[in-house]
Amino acid sequence: MAKTPLYDKHVEMGGKMVDFTGWDMPINYGSQLEEHHAVRQDAGMFDVSHMTVVDMKGDRVTEFLKKLLANNVDKIAGKPGKALYSCMLNETGGVIDDLITYYMNDGWFRTVVNAATREKDLAWIEKQAEAFEVAVSVRDDVAMIAVQGPNAREKAISVLGDAADAASQLGVFFAAEIGDKFVARTGYTGEDGFEIMLPAEQSADFWQALADAGVRPCGLGARDTLRLEAGMNLYGTDMDEDISPLEAALGWTISLDDGRDFIGRGPLEALKAEGVQRKMVGLVLEERGVLRGHQKVVCEAGEGETTSGTFSPTLSKAIAFARIPKAADESVQVEIRGKLLNAKVVKFPFVRNGKSCID
Repeated sequence: MAKTPLYDKHVEMGGKMVDFTGWDMPINYGSQLEEHHAVRQDAGMFDVSHMTVVDMKGDRVTEFLKKLLANNVDKIAGKPGKALYSCMLNETGGVIDDLITYYMNDGWFRTVVNAATREKDLAWIEKQAEAFEVAVSVRDDVAMIAVQGPNAREKAISVLGDAADAASQLGVFFAAEIGDKFVARTGYTGEDGFEIMLPAEQSADFWQALADAGVRPCGLGARDTLRLEAGMNLYGTDMDEDISPLEAALGWTISLDDGRDFIGRGPLEALKAEGVQRKMVGLVLEERGVLRGHQKVVCEAGEGETTSGTFSPTLSKAIAFARIPKAADESVQVEIRGKLLNAKVVKFPFVRNGKSCID
């Protein structure tokens, strides 16, 4: 099983290690609930070094990414450090992966892909890059730490040293290469903060410095409840190669009005023209019970299924994403242990910046 450069730190700090897509990662450090609340109320940190950082360089790299991604990198071109969230699609319009791409200069973009999809993503990217003579470089020499929460930026800046001033000036969804660190004001929790890439050999000391500054180590368990509250999809759970972005509440990430011939465009246009029959929504359970993935959802318009579900520590309610018939109204039932329990359809996010977004 693969280990990140922070593995020894996780063990030293009492992390409960589990297998996550072939990586030995901490699920929690004793209390997932306390870790969740730390991020919502103060500052928490996550080891996300299992994700893959990829640099793409070449004279035609912008042209290449306009073909590769459903969102248009022209939106970020000319804005050093600006980030773009997009799906990378196959020829049938299904989602190979969702990822964040940063414009650094006209000849260099950086992207971060999911751990579970590393091999297929790299194979796909390298295959498509050949025609554009783009060099694809996997940055296995860096670690990545996400520091998230209302006090996360302040505490991270206190230990960033020479990078502190530049980091303090970063706008939301911008990044900068500052010395040997790459600091991005992005995240996966619905809170403000940074995702910091740095040389792997420095990561353990930096993790300790963050802990000494009052940033709480957090595991994968809290990361999942936080991202679900924040209305953020998880690849392989909420969408995959058989699901269109139009059926995964990601239509906003598709740029169809620019005339680009990106991979998967034709099937997306056809699906949009004929009418998408399923929609992804948020659910809040109105009775006692636990929402999980792959539970049947029943409504007057037909049946659907939950994709992700959890108990929301912030709301003290069970919440879920579900893919249901487009004609469904705001009242549905979810089958839990053989019983149909009432749930309300809501717009997500459920929580943003520590506050409820639902009625």
